[in-house]
Amino acid sequence: MPEAYIYDAIRLPRARVRKAGGTLAEIPPYELFGQLLTALESRSLSADSVDDIVVGIGTPVGEQGGNLARAAALWAGWPDRVPGGVVSRLCCSGLDAVDIAAARVAAGYAEVIVAGGVESMSRVPMLSDRPAIATDADLGERTGFVTIGVSADLTAAAFGITRAELDAYAVRSHRKACAAPSSGSVIPVVKGGSVLLAADEGARADAGSDSFAALPALFGDDPAWARVARRLPEIPRSAGGLHTIATAPQLADGASAVVVGGRRAAQALGRAPIAKIVGTAHTAVRSPLLTAPAAAARLALRRAGLTPADLHVVEANESFAVTPILLTRELNLDEELVNPSGGALAVGHPLGATGGNLIVQALDALTRTGGEHALVTIPAALGLGSAVVLRRLE
Repeated sequence: MPEAYIYDAIRLPRARVRKAGGTLAEIPPYELFGQLLTALESRSLSADSVDDIVVGIGTPVGEQGGNLARAAALWAGWPDRVPGGVVSRLCCSGLDAVDIAAARVAAGYAEVIVAGGVESMSRVPMLSDRPAIATDADLGERTGFVTIGVSADLTAAAFGITRAELDAYAVRSHRKACAAPSSGSVIPVVKGGSVLLAADEGARADAGSDSFAALPALFGDDPAWARVARRLPEIPRSAGGLHTIATAPQLADGASAVVVGGRRAAQALGRAPIAKIVGTAHTAVRSPLLTAPAAAARLALRRAGLTPADLHVVEANESFAVTPILLTRELNLDEELVNPSGGALAVGHPLGATGGNLIVQALDALTRTGGEHALVTIPAALGLGSAVVLRRLE
């Protein structure tokens, strides 16, 4: 049977993006990912054993354009023989990179691949690539494109999720993030020999429902609602909007890296795998609803021969508060198993890096609790959703 295993998984701390410049704004994205390659070597990975590098990037333009994976490998001083490539599936890019690595390893076309993602939203803002789907009025009308914020409000309204529920979820995300234990899988960012950032930024210990309830809605006046009314008149619009800056994912810079290999890679790497990738899926639903994560999760679980009842940890990206709430409801999950260390509402969503970030968090949580199976899901604009199912190994 085809098999793909995870031998290591690390990430950088997530740094908030601020108007005056984020903590990691001075570091170019190739160096963000390159520092993880260097860290993998220090954790006993031999670069000579790596067949390829696959990096997910949400906005692959400008400093994140070209072949950033290869650039990062050269920056890190890896052997000239190690190639690299980039994949972009919007917010699902990092999970796509891991899925590609797992498929190639399972097929026997590679023995060891480093997969992950990077996003410097400080230096390459979202939509700075000016995609046609967002800028071409005719294409937007033909496809029904709206911003993901409008999609979030629309999805919450369609499923009867209230503003109070969204605000309450955001409070829990901050509190969980503040209480999350430190992890050896988080690699400090170094600049000039000094540690620039060692832990995630953004979580607020003073987060409260009253303060969040006072925030104005972000998307209530978006002109895209006229397009929604034409295409989906059956879905009632919530007057004034639902999501706010507190229930939207924080902009962040970050990077993640996962070492994927076959069973025989254990000999070359000199270590046993820590987890097995047992199911993956990419799905799409009618845009602009954000319901694809549940569809992807069901498909990935079916491919793994599991059900939601078999899960011990779920990392559902907080691409607006509606998405983990809806996934919990759709799969009938115990909410205590979902995002036990908080999520993007508190500590940020660095687009392409998020898939690997969530895999790191899922594996850390399984190790802490002794659990066996974890689900990782992410939605993206245009009705996309991705999922990966992991089995922790003893």
